[in-house]
Amino acid sequence: MAAVLDPFIPVPDIRERHTLPVHAPADVVADVARHFDITSLPLVRSAFWLRGKLMGARGLAARRPMDVASLLQMGWGLLAEEPGRFFAAGAVCQPWRGDVVFTPVEASQFASFAEPEFVKIAWTFETEPLGPTLTSLASETRAVATDAAARIEFLRYWRWARFGIVGIRRLLLPAIRRSAQQRWLAGR
Repeated sequence: MAAVLDPFIPVPDIRERHTLPVHAPADVVADVARHFDITSLPLVRSAFWLRGKLMGARGLAARRPMDVASLLQMGWGLLAEEPGRFFAAGAVCQPWRGDVVFTPVEASQFASFAEPEFVKIAWTFETEPLGPTLTSLASETRAVATDAAARIEFLRYWRWARFGIVGIRRLLLPAIRRSAQQRWLAGR
C-alpha cells in the first residue's frame, strides 16, 4: 500500500513515522486520535512553551486545546481523509520563525506548490485494523523546502527542533492508545 503522504510530498527533506499497536477497534482509535487534545499532555505544553521562549515568540499566551479541528482552524489544511482509516493535513510555513504562520494549500495544489522561502509540512494519523479489537496506530510527518535557501534555514532549525517534535509524537501516540483502550473497555 502506498503511503498516505506520497502524493503530497513524495521526496521529503525529513520524514518521521511512528507506529504502535492499540487494543481497540480501528474506528475507536481513529476517533480518539482525531479528537485528542495534544496540549492535555503537560510535557507537550512544556515543549511548545520552550520552543516559543527559545525562538522569541510573542504568542506565549494561555493554553488552548489542540485537536485536529483546532489545528485546521490554525491554518493546517485537509489533504486527504478516509474516516476511520486516515487523516492527512498540510500547510506551508517558515518553521524557523518564532511565531509560525501556517497557511493551507489546496490538496490538488500541495505537491506542486513551489513559492520560494517556504517549507511544506504534512502529517497524518492512520489506523489499520489488525483484528476486530487490535489496531495499528501511526503518525507520519514529512517536510520539504521549496528552494535551497529555505532548505538551509529549515535543516538548521530541524537539527535542534526535531528532538521536541519527535518527543511530542512519542508522548502523543501512547496517550492516544491509553485513551482509546480506556474508551473501548468502558463501552463494552
